[in-house]
Amino acid sequence: MAHMIWKGAISFGLVHVPVQLYPATQSEKVGFNLLDKRTIDPIGYKQINKRTGKEVARENIVRGFEYEKDKYVVLSDDEIRAANPESTQTVDILAFIDAPDISFLYLDTPYFLTPDRKGEKVYALLREAMKASGKIGVASVVLHNKQHLAALIPVGPMLALNTLRWAAEVRDFDEFKLPPEGMKAAGVTSRELDMAKKLINDMSDKWDPSQYHDTFHDDIMALVDRKIRAGKTEEITEVEAPRESRQSADILDLSDLLKRSLGRGKGKPATGARKHAAEDDEAGDDAEAEAATPARKKPRAARSAGTSRSGSKSSGASARSAPAARKRRAAA
Repeated sequence: MAHMIWKGAISFGLVHVPVQLYPATQSEKVGFNLLDKRTIDPIGYKQINKRTGKEVARENIVRGFEYEKDKYVVLSDDEIRAANPESTQTVDILAFIDAPDISFLYLDTPYFLTPDRKGEKVYALLREAMKASGKIGVASVVLHNKQHLAALIPVGPMLALNTLRWAAEVRDFDEFKLPPEGMKAAGVTSRELDMAKKLINDMSDKWDPSQYHDTFHDDIMALVDRKIRAGKTEEITEVEAPRESRQSADILDLSDLLKRSLGRGKGKPATGARKHAAEDDEAGDDAEAEAATPARKKPRAARSAGTSRSGSKSSGASARSAPAARKRRAAA
């Protein structure tokens, strides 16, 4: 069960919606504790004075703002709160805008807002009015002694509050070396653009977050389970060094890469990494063989043995002759 962070109100115009704020996400990260390998005792966290190296008691720790190198102004929590008395626990809506106007770059942390006591009707009114208008609210809110810009968003039956980064926190594009915009300036041909658009279309799907999984978390949990069942919870298992990943050949022909990508059919790289591992290896073999074969047409058998646009493999004599065709190309 989520724990409430604070109680406050959404304010727009003269209307106040009493609400409760909850975190909208929960961590699924794999957590590791630091241990003393000799006794398997946990290693605690200590607050250390960086100059003396000595531990500092919690009651002697204060907040400080560094105004010059190694020079600080000490501030208490009460002083910080009193410095901005207008910053109360209110989601103060500043404007309503079209949702696409906010770039993904500005999205930070999501929260859920639920109606507080006797606030159900006005909560529902605001939610339904925002849905009907197709707008989201840009608001100011203070969380954990820090002012945030935020987006108030109707999501199904819920009003969600997503904190936003300030403009100064998002780096300017000019800091980076980028190819020029426009096909001609970037050296992109119409044929390459058409194939790239076709590839995007073939890989397009509806957003369903349940299709994507943290495979690292799953693998670590499986490893932990195996070690528990084997009774080796306190042993460090020696593992073989990972095999050096083979360097695939450099393929400078972008059109060829796009063409072969289209041949693979609809793909879901994030969820199907393992499923397509063998296919990727096969593509790597073909890439090396093709790189070694200068400007020569592929044998017909090899072309027909690839993956079809629908993702199914070709069958019959063509498919059976594909390995031999690849060997002939590699030998050449």
